[in-house]
Amino acid sequence: MQRKIGRFLKHLHIERGASPYTLKSYREDLESLVEYFGEEDGSCPDPASLTSVELRGYLSALHEAGYAKTSIARKLASLRSFYRYGQREGWADNNPAKALRNPRKARKLPHFLTTEEIGRLLAAPPNNAPLGLRDRAILETLYSGGLRVSELVDLDDGDLDFEQGIVRVRGKGRKERLAPLGSFAIRALQAWLKQRQLSAKEPQERKAPVFVNKFGTRLTTRSVGRMLEKHLRESGLDNRTSPHTLRHSFATHLLDRGADIRSVQELLGHKSLETTQIYTHVSTSNLRAAYEKAHPRAR
Repeated sequence: MQRKIGRFLKHLHIERGASPYTLKSYREDLESLVEYFGEEDGSCPDPASLTSVELRGYLSALHEAGYAKTSIARKLASLRSFYRYGQREGWADNNPAKALRNPRKARKLPHFLTTEEIGRLLAAPPNNAPLGLRDRAILETLYSGGLRVSELVDLDDGDLDFEQGIVRVRGKGRKERLAPLGSFAIRALQAWLKQRQLSAKEPQERKAPVFVNKFGTRLTTRSVGRMLEKHLRESGLDNRTSPHTLRHSFATHLLDRGADIRSVQELLGHKSLETTQIYTHVSTSNLRAAYEKAHPRAR
């Protein structure tokens, strides 16, 4: 089993371009399977010999062990992918994980900031200091384009198009999309890039990272998180707020102001419309207002 898992992970890395984080998740999920079916002598059955009934027993054991439904659903998705690969490679005649149902999971509403709170956060970084200009540009770009923090730190100078007001984003699975940039974000970015150029020791190129630390190297996602924590304390905002909260707020505010859900799906780079629909919870007040305005017997 271990050899087949190793080949599967290599396939994900080379042919699918999976990120290190994705590979780590698949490895942990499949190692959990090995641990469950492993014998005392360390041997494991051939995955092709496992049945849907046996895999269902494995999932039940995960439930009993207290695993979250989201974790179990992820492990089941890993199993399905593993067996699909096995079918293509010829060592599996069928996919025993395909018949298994995902556990029902309650959808949590995303934490988001109001427009007033967003305004306070975006105004927190000082505009008279180099790092303040950088931090303001980061926050404005996250909120203006609805970017993931991983997409933000991956931006290069050549990805920015101020004339068109867009930025080229490399999202999940290396898929590219064009994200909009509002006038506030554009001005913040231009101010930061001007400051960065003054501080740079070497001439900038199109492949130069947009956001750098004080040493001139590309920022990490963790660095952005620490920066946000600092400005949250200064502005007195909810400490549950993360960089992803700005993406949630971006989608929430667009839908709350009447944007078409499929347009928001495209802007977010969501593969499934169902993922985007979670943001419609805040539009209830708008729907009520529209109903009262249009329905002849609403009042």
